[in-house]
Amino acid sequence: MTAAVFFGCTFIAFGPAIALFVFTVSREPLRVIFLIAGAFFWLVSLLLSSLVWFISVQISDKNSQSQQKGLLIFGVVLSVLLQETFRFAYYKLLKKANEGLLALSQEETMPISIKQLAYVSGLGFGFMSGAFSVVNILADSAGPGTVGIHGDSQHYFLSSAFMTMAIILLHMFWGVVFFDGCEKQRWWAVAAVIVSHLTVSCLTFQNPEYVGSLVPTYVIMFLMGVWAFYCAGGTLRNLKLCLTCTDKDFLLANHRAR
Repeated sequence: MTAAVFFGCTFIAFGPAIALFVFTVSREPLRVIFLIAGAFFWLVSLLLSSLVWFISVQISDKNSQSQQKGLLIFGVVLSVLLQETFRFAYYKLLKKANEGLLALSQEETMPISIKQLAYVSGLGFGFMSGAFSVVNILADSAGPGTVGIHGDSQHYFLSSAFMTMAIILLHMFWGVVFFDGCEKQRWWAVAAVIVSHLTVSCLTFQNPEYVGSLVPTYVIMFLMGVWAFYCAGGTLRNLKLCLTCTDKDFLLANHRAR
C-alpha cells in the first residue's frame, strides 16, 4: 500500500512537468542548459533564505509561540521575495547571454527567443521548488506507518502531491508572465506575479484545511495559465487549430520530420 501511495503521489506531483520536459525541452540542448541554470538560481535563493531563517531562529525566543509563528510568516515572505529577486536577476543574465549567443552564431535571429527562455527557466524554478517541497513527504509515504492513525487527515500525501504539481506549473506560468512584463516594462505585471506568489505561499497556512488552500491555488493557477498563454502569443484561433490538429504549419513540419 505504501508503494502505491509513493508512486501515485510522485506521478501526480511531477508527471505533468516531466511530460513537458520530455516533449518540449529535452531535445534542445540550449533549453536544457537554461533550465538547469534556472534551477540553480532557485537553489541559491533557497540557500540565502535558509541562512537568514537559521540566524533568525537562533536569536529568537524558542519558547514564545507568537514569536515563532511570526518568524514562520517572515520566512515565507522572505523566501518568495528572494525567489522573485533571483528570477529578475536570471532574466537580466539571460538577456546578456542571448546577445552573446547572437554574436557568436552570426545569424540575424536569436538562437532561442525570450519567450522560450521564460518557459524553460520557469520550469527549472518549478522542478527545484517541487523537489524540495515534497521529497521528504514522499520519503515518509514509502512507509512504514499509516497517515491519519492519530486522527490526522488521511489526505495529507495526496493533497501535498496536488499542491506540488500546482506550484511547479505556477512557476512556469509566473516565469512567462514575469519575463513578458520585464520585456515590455509592464511592472504591474511583475508586481502581480509577486503578489500571486505570496498569496499561494500564504494559503498553505490554511493546512490541514486542504480545501481552503488547494481550491484557491488551482483558481490562481488557471488564471495565471491563461495569462501566460496570451503573453506567449497564444490566441483562441491557435488553440482551436492545435486541438483539432488543423494547423497547416504544424502538419507540414510534422510531415518533414518524418
